[in-house]
Amino acid sequence: MSSAAPVPRGGGRDAITRAARESFAEQGYHGTSIRDIARRAGLSLSALYHWHSGKQDLLVLLIEESTAEYFRRCEGALDEVGSHTADPAERLLALVRATVEYRVSRRVESTIAAAEWGNLAPEHRARLDGLRESAGRLWTEIVDDGVARGHFRCAHPEDARRAIVAACNAIAQWYDPAGDLAVPDLVERYGEIALRIVDHRP
Repeated sequence: MSSAAPVPRGGGRDAITRAARESFAEQGYHGTSIRDIARRAGLSLSALYHWHSGKQDLLVLLIEESTAEYFRRCEGALDEVGSHTADPAERLLALVRATVEYRVSRRVESTIAAAEWGNLAPEHRARLDGLRESAGRLWTEIVDDGVARGHFRCAHPEDARRAIVAACNAIAQWYDPAGDLAVPDLVERYGEIALRIVDHRP
């Protein structure tokens, strides 16, 4: 008779993913063992290995899902304002909104991706770097277009892009949903910051 603990509601795969997310967030990738994840999921090691080959597989899964979802949200936000046809400032604000809302709603996943990217095996990192770079190009295209059309007067567009992205990404580290700052206000605030960084002049 098996001595494994009952599988929690949501099924084995969901329980394992949830346990890995919580363990990586609390203990870091290197501080987490595959036994820790199995124990937290309420599963035996053999049951965990039925779904995943190890903790590297779980790290890849979490980061890939997080990065892909962020890219989808960015593309969706740009589609709402007219993608390449809208004013560069409108598109920039759409990306800021998508990023701020994502970092707030997926704080744990965002923190894991930022902290553990370097722990991806080279073959996984090379593949996921491509997805992350695709999201980065959305920002670059907008800032470059704004400069070319005279809407943005920043002297160093690439540095401006990095500053905006870094500021938005850092929200996952400090934002408290129970605090006084509501998400719409946060979006507005960071939109204003982004426009100042690119020196927006309509």
